[in-house]
Amino acid sequence: MGTPDHSVTRTSAIAVELRQVTKTYRQRVRPPGLKGSLRAILRPAFREIHALRGVDLTIERGETLAYAGPNGAGKSTTIKLLAGILSPEAGHIRVLGLDPVKDRRRHVARIGVVFGQRTELWHDHPVGSSFEWKRVVWNIDRADYDRMLGLVTELLDLRDILPALTRELSLGQRMRADLGLALLHEPELLLLDEPTIGLDVLGKRRILGFVKELKSTQRVTTVVTSHDMADLEVLAERVVMIDRGSISFDGSFGELRAQVNPRRVLTIETAGPEAPPALAEAELAKSEANRHTFLYDPKTVSINALLEQVARTHEVLDVETHRPDIDEVIADLYSSWHETRKEPEPNL
Repeated sequence: MGTPDHSVTRTSAIAVELRQVTKTYRQRVRPPGLKGSLRAILRPAFREIHALRGVDLTIERGETLAYAGPNGAGKSTTIKLLAGILSPEAGHIRVLGLDPVKDRRRHVARIGVVFGQRTELWHDHPVGSSFEWKRVVWNIDRADYDRMLGLVTELLDLRDILPALTRELSLGQRMRADLGLALLHEPELLLLDEPTIGLDVLGKRRILGFVKELKSTQRVTTVVTSHDMADLEVLAERVVMIDRGSISFDGSFGELRAQVNPRRVLTIETAGPEAPPALAEAELAKSEANRHTFLYDPKTVSINALLEQVARTHEVLDVETHRPDIDEVIADLYSSWHETRKEPEPNL
């Protein structure tokens, strides 16, 4: 596992620090059938769900961190711990030098949180009313508020959204408004939990572009969770993978790809709908009409050698090569992890 040594980072440069953090939930077990239901009422049974198991994680100030994993891996639990919504059973958490639970008031004033499936906007009021409400309740200085409102309005294209009712917004518009709301008090840390979930291509592009712009202009430390690894690869150089409550990988996306294999994709278009070429050092992935896709390892065979083999039996019209999609890499990685772990228990 590629794991950079972040322990040597000076304390003043650390935004987030987790040391041996553990979080466990108790889940009620209901046996099937009428007898089982009656027994559950009289003698309820519970099982423990280990959401986080001794997690160590350090994030530097100004860093954009991709935090990923399969369903039930522990991503949302981590975000809720960093936000101060939950507290751990064991371990040490510091966010911007504060304990998220014990120093809650000072803590929430320095962070912004956006949950992709929830909103803080008032449902039956104009978006601008929610923004003004935050200014008053959070006691944001009027000059600072006006400056940040102008910034998020421009960067997130909110001019036509502010007077609209929240309930009339599309999902993409609502997400942009939620991001703007989260940034009004100029947080030092931004926690984004599935910010692109359910968005179309254009909506994703706008959200991802804004987060990248935020990193370059405001130097806000950002933690982003998503099931869409392609989105995360666009945003961050460093990715942390969590699986069944434990950190399984911490490094760059290039190192993550190398965890599985270095294979590349080669697609060849031939002159006619012929049988695919037989290549000695490449694996046929799929063949449709006159387009044939292979997987090959560039360390063992060159693309020129493969094309020379094809040219002996087929007329080549077009060639393209690229790395496998990051989602395919991740799927292979999950499979390899689960094959080596016997414990079947899901997490929250």
